[in-house]
Amino acid sequence: MPHSQTSRTVEILSDARYVQAESPRWDGRDGSLAWIDMATGSLHRGRIAHGRIVPETAVVVGAQIGAPIPLAEPGAGWLVGVDRRVVHVSDDGIVSALTGDIAGTGDYMNDGGGDPSGRFWVGSQSMPRDPHCTLWSIEPDGTPVARLGGVTVSNGLAFDRTGSTLYYIDTLPHRSIEAFDVAPDGQLSNRRTVCRVDGGNPDGMAIDRDGMLWVAVWDAAEVRRYSPDGVLLESIALPATRPTAVVLVDTLLVITTASIGIAEPTEADGALLGVRVEVGGEPAFPWRGTTAIVHDAGTVAGEAAL
Repeated sequence: MPHSQTSRTVEILSDARYVQAESPRWDGRDGSLAWIDMATGSLHRGRIAHGRIVPETAVVVGAQIGAPIPLAEPGAGWLVGVDRRVVHVSDDGIVSALTGDIAGTGDYMNDGGGDPSGRFWVGSQSMPRDPHCTLWSIEPDGTPVARLGGVTVSNGLAFDRTGSTLYYIDTLPHRSIEAFDVAPDGQLSNRRTVCRVDGGNPDGMAIDRDGMLWVAVWDAAEVRRYSPDGVLLESIALPATRPTAVVLVDTLLVITTASIGIAEPTEADGALLGVRVEVGGEPAFPWRGTTAIVHDAGTVAGEAAL
């Protein structure tokens, strides 16, 4: 199937502008949307209504926030990678540690996501850039398991519906999408390159119902759709220079963007954008642990601007 630069209508969905919005998640429990702002350390939740994102809650989780994942049960809250650890955030804003510090000193959590078995996969990134970081899985019993080392900037990941293939982006230095076979116990094998992503930095990623991969390409003002064997099927030009991540809310492709580092941002830089596509996606795989295993005393999170 040849690559096409498709002419689609890209809409601005949010009234708010964020410094670095990232990691959007469609919550299958209630149909809501979650995302984070890395610059403020905040987890945001809202709904899509009448073509707009209606913000509902925002809490400050930590200084360096990474990816969120919903728990399986309604009202059970979220896990979030933040700073050097993973925490639980309840629906009423209580933040409790799930793990101790698992990222190295000076590193911090970045993107992640769930698999069909109920694990939460989350990786770290290094500052300055150096390939010593790790991709972990947080098991349903709360145990962090190091799955991949030698990572520099752990970014987008997506599992196929069977959970037998992981698609993964370590943005630097190779700017590529990779794939792994995944054993039932989560062990990774058969690492291979799907494709190199040219013209920008591959960031967040989502998979659609046909098994195709949508990738936000930072500094390219594009999102792209690739086949699992690396064929570029489509690119969509955006009014924002720095798209950070994508999520399919059924057939609405929601795109988070950043305004950080842009001298003269447009009205789209830092906004959440939306574009209709033909093939939709499914809600985020949830983490299938329980809040009963959270071991540290909780503290009330500060409120963030919506």
